[in-house]
Amino acid sequence: MVCDRCKQAVTTQISKSGIKVLDVDLGYAEVEPVEIDPVVFDEISANLKSIGFELIDDKKQKTVERIKNVIVDMVHYMDEPLAIKQSEYISSKLSYDYNYLSKLFSELENITIEQYIINQKIERVKELLTYGELNINEIAFKLGYSSVQHLSQQFKKITGLTPSGYKQQNAHPRKPLDRI
Repeated sequence: MVCDRCKQAVTTQISKSGIKVLDVDLGYAEVEPVEIDPVVFDEISANLKSIGFELIDDKKQKTVERIKNVIVDMVHYMDEPLAIKQSEYISSKLSYDYNYLSKLFSELENITIEQYIINQKIERVKELLTYGELNINEIAFKLGYSSVQHLSQQFKKITGLTPSGYKQQNAHPRKPLDRI
């Protein structure tokens, strides 16, 4: 789920080098199969870097980025909790054995997939608390926590605050748009 503006920016930067872009999505750009000269590759890399994107050439690093994209999608964009284990979901999305993915991720990121998922979930909890549209019970269910207590324990371990403490600390009254 990449925004249209981002898709267009990536397409434009790659196309500047004479490469035809077939598709752009979160974490990858598919181009017409051609042999890319190292100088052109560096040019594309610099063009993408200038707009805040990074070109990844290493297969292992690409796989780690795909793992991150699956997790971000799973945590931030799914409306219902998974019906299967997170490890099974990640493995099925990437068509690799989970043990391989886990080892690779830890090796390159110095953090486990499980900790990365927890960190993403805590960021999502912060976001949902800030919006104030869901209560803590609804947030716990939405993110697949076994209980509110489990969510609260993880939240406090990561942030140093309870969810209610975070909400109080970050409560800023919203200004009506016609008064700005």
